[in-house]
Amino acid sequence: MKIILLQDYKNLGSKGQIRNVKKGYARNFLIPQGFAQEATTQVLNDLERRNLIEDKKKQKKLSNLEDLKKSLSKVSITIGVKAGEEKKMYGAVTNIDIAKALKDEGFDIDRHAIMLDEPIKELGVYQVPICLHSDIKTQVKIWVVKE
Repeated sequence: MKIILLQDYKNLGSKGQIRNVKKGYARNFLIPQGFAQEATTQVLNDLERRNLIEDKKKQKKLSNLEDLKKSLSKVSITIGVKAGEEKKMYGAVTNIDIAKALKDEGFDIDRHAIMLDEPIKELGVYQVPICLHSDIKTQVKIWVVKE
């Protein structure tokens, strides 16, 4: 029996895939639990239309992220911190601080997208990588200066 998976299911496939399974497995478990739906011609046509709409949304999102990447690569952010002698700071600059500074500049970037290996503990200029998408990465120049 042909089914369409409505959600990811371990050892069977991911959402939207068409699979051949035994009738009893489909009728007694997958369909009643909401994991799958029988693959009729009408359902297949609906699935195809939904996939086209989702592809258009993904393309629009990727183009928006590309525009964001271009504008972020031109940004230079200054973060003022308390520091003592010899460029030693009291505390550190973390990805949370960078996300707040970016938000103040008008960029709403998730702190998990900021790929800071370790907190910044000295004054100076740093290139901080930002991962907007698995394929879209950029860098932002961060100036850490004494207040």
